[in-house]
Amino acid sequence: MPGFRRTGPVKPLRGLLCALVVLYGQGFAPCATAADVLHLYNWNNYITPDTVARFEKSCSCRLVQDYYADNEEMLAKLAAGATGYDVLVPTGNAVENLIKQNALRPIDKRELPNLKNIKPEFMGEFFDPENKYSVPYAYSVTLIGYNVERMREHGIPTDTWAAIFEPRYLERIRNKVTVLDSQRELMSAALKYLGYSVNDSDEEHWKLARDLILRAKPYWAAFNASSYIKELTIGNIWLAHGYSNDMFTAAQDAKAAGRKFTIGYSTPKEGAVLALDNLVLHKSGPRPDLAYKFIDFVLQGENSAGLTNAIGAGNPNAEAMRYIRPEIRSNTAVFPDKAALARMEMLRDLDRKHRRLLNRMWIEVKVR
Repeated sequence: MPGFRRTGPVKPLRGLLCALVVLYGQGFAPCATAADVLHLYNWNNYITPDTVARFEKSCSCRLVQDYYADNEEMLAKLAAGATGYDVLVPTGNAVENLIKQNALRPIDKRELPNLKNIKPEFMGEFFDPENKYSVPYAYSVTLIGYNVERMREHGIPTDTWAAIFEPRYLERIRNKVTVLDSQRELMSAALKYLGYSVNDSDEEHWKLARDLILRAKPYWAAFNASSYIKELTIGNIWLAHGYSNDMFTAAQDAKAAGRKFTIGYSTPKEGAVLALDNLVLHKSGPRPDLAYKFIDFVLQGENSAGLTNAIGAGNPNAEAMRYIRPEIRSNTAVFPDKAALARMEMLRDLDRKHRRLLNRMWIEVKVR
């Protein structure tokens, strides 16, 4: 699903038409003024154009989006002074960070009657135990996606992180592998492969993970968090470290394009990161009223299901399940079973000391 951007001022003609409607009282819904704009800072391709169009019609407003490809990018932009975003879509550890910074508005649950649709098991997570600031939106698993035929041809296992870290496999598919350009995600994959928790904070374990990454790096084509879906879909890349919803999209796109290969994806047996993304209200947002309308709108079952049907995002909304296509509901990479969930972890926020340490290691990984 291509990304889209709706930016720019309201056109003069539209303003004139709105004035005429008001003047002659034709019974139309109120026209959106230049001030009736909701600003959303979102992941790429994380709401369908159809949902946006229906929301804009329902609220007689416009939805303007900016995009990020990683939580660290979003946090860095906000730390640098970016303001004016009404709604953000951070993962749990980023919610934790934003709460510590006192950057979020508390949520008035009375404004969200559809909050009741969220499955109880996704409420009260460690980063916001009372859901004072966050509303679960969607989730993904960080896993591996691959060209089924090429993996079989070269004898590469697809159920383990060894596929992206071990030279004995990588030398067979040199320059056909990408990994996420995300320090937390890549370090987490390395830590999991080494048998540690993704939230392990032992510096010696981090060094082992860094060394594992450096050993594998010469075989990789790129660090890529934005275009690996396309590269996998057209066959330039055969193996990618990425998000389950992206791999779902790549598989669908390759099939639709009539490619002579199949895209598969699987969760490594060592375990993986489960990322629960949430809707939050940033304090700098000028339109909390529209923000509440938006959040309650996407909490409606059919609206929530649209994202899952479009990109294979995991869905914490119980009411959405009856609108999700059966083949997606039964896909264990999208909706992991209990055994798989037991091997998954959510990332926790790092303290300042460990954030600085990770930044140094990441620079080392990138420049060496």
